Amino acid sequence: MSTATSARAEASVWQRIGWFLKRALLMELSIYASIGRFVARRPAIGPGARGFGFHRPVMTILMIFIVLSAVEIPIFDLIVHRWPAVRITLLVLGIWGLTWMFGLLCSYLMRPHTVGPDGIRVRAGLETDIALSWDDIASVARGLRVDESKSPKIVETDASRTLMLRVNNETDLEIELERPTIVRLPGHGAAGGEQAVTAVRIWVDDPVAFMDEVRKYI
Repeated sequence: MSTATSARAEASVWQRIGWFLKRALLMELSIYASIGRFVARRPAIGPGARGFGFHRPVMTILMIFIVLSAVEIPIFDLIVHRWPAVRITLLVLGIWGLTWMFGLLCSYLMRPHTVGPDGIRVRAGLETDIALSWDDIASVARGLRVDESKSPKIVETDASRTLMLRVNNETDLEIELERPTIVRLPGHGAAGGEQAVTAVRIWVDDPVAFMDEVRKYI
């Protein structure tokens, strides 16, 4: 392998590490921002828009993880209280993990999908936040779809390229776009960065109310 090739490979490794660290930092900040919004009772909903949750399918499991995270802190503290260094380390990690799980729950509650005068805003996880204007949207329709676990995020056919923002492998609304539209997704590679899609499928806890709100604009 030539020196130039080795240098490029090393630069690529450091670039990937940099992307990973930046993404981890942004996710961490998003966690604390969501907790702040929860405390202030200020969900991320634009002026004149209405929010629609998508947390119902994962609420139970999130609550279980939060309770388990809270319970394990005093249990581990009791077990390792004779070793201060280990005790402090596990205490810090336990509190951080509990905070992270609570922040993840807050992100679901405080970052809903929205429908408003400017269009539809769809969200997923801590990072995905896609604004679709009414000029971009051709139609919105209900339709339950259940995919297998680890199905691709972008599903391609001869005539379409659909972004799947699943919750527990399910979606119940399809937003068809007027034309291939560029959306920015977290990460890099085949399913990250800027992607051109012709439709977006999402999960909404109350699709009937969502459709009622959409009909006010299209």
